[in-house]
Amino acid sequence: MSRLEDIFQRAEFSKEDLIYLLMAEGDERTELFKRANSMKHKMIGNKVYFRGLIEFSNICDKDCLYCGIRSSNKNVTRYHATDEEILYAAKYAYENDYASVVLQSGELETPGFVNRVDRLLKEIKKISNGELGITLSCGEQSEETYKRWFESGAHRYLLRIETSNEDLYYRIHPKNEKHDYAKRLKALESLRKCGYQVGSGVMVGLPFQNVEDLAEDLLFLKRIDVDMCGLGPFLEHEDTPLYQYKDQLWPKLKRFDMALKMLACLRLLMPDINIAAATALQAIDPVGREKAVTLGANVIMPNLTPCEYREEYRLYENKPCLDEDADMCRNCLEGRIALTGDEIGYGEWGDSLHFKERKR
Repeated sequence: MSRLEDIFQRAEFSKEDLIYLLMAEGDERTELFKRANSMKHKMIGNKVYFRGLIEFSNICDKDCLYCGIRSSNKNVTRYHATDEEILYAAKYAYENDYASVVLQSGELETPGFVNRVDRLLKEIKKISNGELGITLSCGEQSEETYKRWFESGAHRYLLRIETSNEDLYYRIHPKNEKHDYAKRLKALESLRKCGYQVGSGVMVGLPFQNVEDLAEDLLFLKRIDVDMCGLGPFLEHEDTPLYQYKDQLWPKLKRFDMALKMLACLRLLMPDINIAAATALQAIDPVGREKAVTLGANVIMPNLTPCEYREEYRLYENKPCLDEDADMCRNCLEGRIALTGDEIGYGEWGDSLHFKERKR
């Protein structure tokens, strides 16, 4: 039996197993992708679920060293989309059977921000007769805030760790009370405690990162028992401190390929979770998201952010689809998913089967 077949036969993967899979090339790489796609269809079928993405504010109190909307970046025009614009986008999602939206923003913990999100959650539930699922991605908050938002209608929350390596975490974040690794972990625990479907994720190809780190990231996601995950290639932004290391990064195609391998490994490691096809993949390969769907991803996020704001929510360079309106984005993704042989789960929340099984 080959080393690859031996790994596939195991009930649990070790760090060494994952390193081997992440280093796979040629026929072994092809087999890894084939196994991941087969596992997806076996466990969760051929449905791909839409999450209408509304990037409603780029105002952020954090100063992460990799992010284009970091608080120190003075080259960004800051914005808050109006309540009317946000609710219009949510209504579009509802009327077009997306079934779910994602409200995403920079990280703020002010009372005004917390109250506003709470109000928006209630309004979205009202205009959709309680039928529209809501995911939040609004950063670290107090457990009290998480509980309040959950009670007002949010039921999924994405809080990316970006890297599970604490030393590396502080090489891509300032080391201060606003960027505390332990606080990030505690926030993930609080989300689980409040009842959310909890999502996290990592960047692939960071400066100072190696394959051993990525294997540990996969084991971390398994250990904290995520219900959903968003991972993708690291893409540099010229207005960030990490840009100085651009010449030391893996080539973009290697970052892209490693992100696909990470996704495939995660599907085998955690067969029944929801995994998003990250938009960052498409920033490197025009069919990047389709490739992710064919090897394990089952969630995709059409952008519903008003076009006039999209350029200012640029976390990384070469972000795609900045000029596509909601109709164009929907039509494009319909065609892309059709090419994969999967189908869009219109009208379905597409909740994590992993979450449902744990609740049982």
